[in-house]
Amino acid sequence: MLMEGKSINVAAVEEGIYELVFTGAQSVNTLNQATLAELEDAIKALTQQSDVRGLVIRSAKESFIVGADITEFMALFSAGDAAITEGLSRINALFSQIEDLPFPTVAAINGLALGGGFEICLACDYRVMAKTAKVGLPEVKLGIYPGWGGTVRLPRLIGVDNANEWICGGSEYRADRAFKDGAVDAVVEPEQVNEAAHALLKDAIAGKFDVQARRHEKQSPIALNQVEQMMAFESAKGFIGAKAGPHYPAPMAALKTIQSHANLERDAALQVETQGFAKLAVHPVTAALVGLFLKDQQVKKVGKRYEAETAPVKQAAVLGAGIMGGGIAYQSASRGTPILMKDIREDALQLGLEEASKLLNKQLERGKIDARKMAKALANIRPTLSYGDFEGVDLVVEAVVENPKVKKSVLAETEAQLTDDAILASNTSTISITELASALKRPENFCGMHFFNPVHRMPLVEVIRGEKTSDAAVARTVAYAKALGKTPIVVNDCPGFLVNRVLFPYFAGFSALLRDGADYRQIDKVMEKFGWPMGPAYLLDVVGIDTACHADAVMAAGFPDRMGHEGETAIERLHTLNRLGQKNGQGFYRYELDRKGKPKKLVDEELPKLLEGTLGTPREFSDEEIIARMMTPLCIETVRCLEEGIVGSAAEADMALIYGIGFPPFRGGALYYIDQIGLDNFCAQAEQFGELGKLYQPTARMRDMAAAGETYFATAQSGAGQ
Repeated sequence: MLMEGKSINVAAVEEGIYELVFTGAQSVNTLNQATLAELEDAIKALTQQSDVRGLVIRSAKESFIVGADITEFMALFSAGDAAITEGLSRINALFSQIEDLPFPTVAAINGLALGGGFEICLACDYRVMAKTAKVGLPEVKLGIYPGWGGTVRLPRLIGVDNANEWICGGSEYRADRAFKDGAVDAVVEPEQVNEAAHALLKDAIAGKFDVQARRHEKQSPIALNQVEQMMAFESAKGFIGAKAGPHYPAPMAALKTIQSHANLERDAALQVETQGFAKLAVHPVTAALVGLFLKDQQVKKVGKRYEAETAPVKQAAVLGAGIMGGGIAYQSASRGTPILMKDIREDALQLGLEEASKLLNKQLERGKIDARKMAKALANIRPTLSYGDFEGVDLVVEAVVENPKVKKSVLAETEAQLTDDAILASNTSTISITELASALKRPENFCGMHFFNPVHRMPLVEVIRGEKTSDAAVARTVAYAKALGKTPIVVNDCPGFLVNRVLFPYFAGFSALLRDGADYRQIDKVMEKFGWPMGPAYLLDVVGIDTACHADAVMAAGFPDRMGHEGETAIERLHTLNRLGQKNGQGFYRYELDRKGKPKKLVDEELPKLLEGTLGTPREFSDEEIIARMMTPLCIETVRCLEEGIVGSAAEADMALIYGIGFPPFRGGALYYIDQIGLDNFCAQAEQFGELGKLYQPTARMRDMAAAGETYFATAQSGAGQ
């Protein structure tokens, strides 16, 4: 053994052939500062060993290296440009030492090789990849770009066009695509990775491959003339800029960095990469996105704790075979959990099956699945009109009409068909879980499981604990949600639970602006510019005006002091006029189908006349006032949910809003947003709108925290909630 560290071992496996093996103590390998220090020692030891003829770099884990240790990012980034530049320069010098070793090197990629993990692979001469592995440079998703040579080596290896897509898109790539683009040199079965890497290394030692030519290619300027460069980069700018949008600077910064160092040798190019990285690292968007990653990790840890307490769901069922039921059935079946789909009407079952088939066909058309996988998924869905097949069901999701009487009846009927330990869950968006449980003999086995529409796209599932819900019921439901590929967040019962309870004060802010003379189109434009995927009027049309009115009534009854309102709102007028939004082609906007069959939003010039009496005298509003009046009630209600224990932590609250209603990710979540403004500034801003009612009045705890200089996260960059 040449070296034996906590994260890295180096040893000769045969004469002159050495292996550098990542063997970290954690479940996956990451490149933290301690591991990088060991890597530096390992490379130094290898250069001092006279008999080395070649090196294989591999992992002892299921993955190769999943990237840098993100928990260390904020400490480095908050140290400022000079410290960031110094840290990057040291790591780049180390990776360049790997690239310059006086013998060939091969990376054996057995599993995930992402970010810095893939950048180590790029520093090697050759790469052998398992068919089941994935590689990529996902740094732009954290608001940065590859900073350990990725923007320099990858475009010189696979070409500018491919590298622009890889780096600016931040996606993970399977082995076939990586080989096609030239990012890896061989793809083999997983069990053959090490053997193939050693065989390739021996061929390189024997001179069958020109190692120096490969190194020269990676260390030289990009092999394109000025015209070719201009075409490659300028054509990419429009596409990448449009896709990234104005709020996410990293993709365009990465593109400009690659262009800036295209004509430089490796070492000079690395300096350009480092300078650009340092600027991005201190950008506020980076802090927000890194914070989101850390919050997401915290949410996943909570989910794992629940998972550890229960057995997986082997057979599920869904009650109600409409669009929602079909979506749940599709999600379960496509993720490998067989599901019964029950309804009382044959035509409803057919609708549910058609919905599942449509979604699977889209996956097939996009190449995400093959015909065999599609057939298997469809076979996992069993439609039924009776409870005769329910004997072996572990968990049932009720997804019938949003009516408490109907739900209670269906739930009680279903409970009688289940074993004593089976779990019942209601996909309700507003109805009290405690109230629904009153119809059951085993309320401890009942909880809420609120999916968001469309089921296949929305990542969040709210798991709602009623007064009598047991830990076992919550754990089994969380485990099932995770098996479906969703992010479950456990919340306590209250009107609207977490997400809808927070969303409707936002809609109340919208209604109040209309009442005071604001233009709904301006509000939409301002809030979309703020970062929401769609403005409130457009969102209401998508949700459905009837659905919104029903939920609004539930919220008003539950929180009359601040969510009750007098007089008819514009939303209620639309409901009276049967303008239900996209579902019938008219709401705040008109909708016509485009060539692809998707509803196209159009301005309806008749709307102001139709809404007379609910709209105030038109007046000018600044963008800042619109934002403040829309965001203040949403943020305060999020705080109330945290203070009341509806949600377990600030991290879970922020992630629920991002995953559930599209809160702008680059703003970090509602509580992070308050931290960025400063609680004292936020409370002062809210007081300007105090006459608008209790929705705009900060809680006593908020005022105390503001006076004490406290925040919802340990620092503005931290992902850990209080």
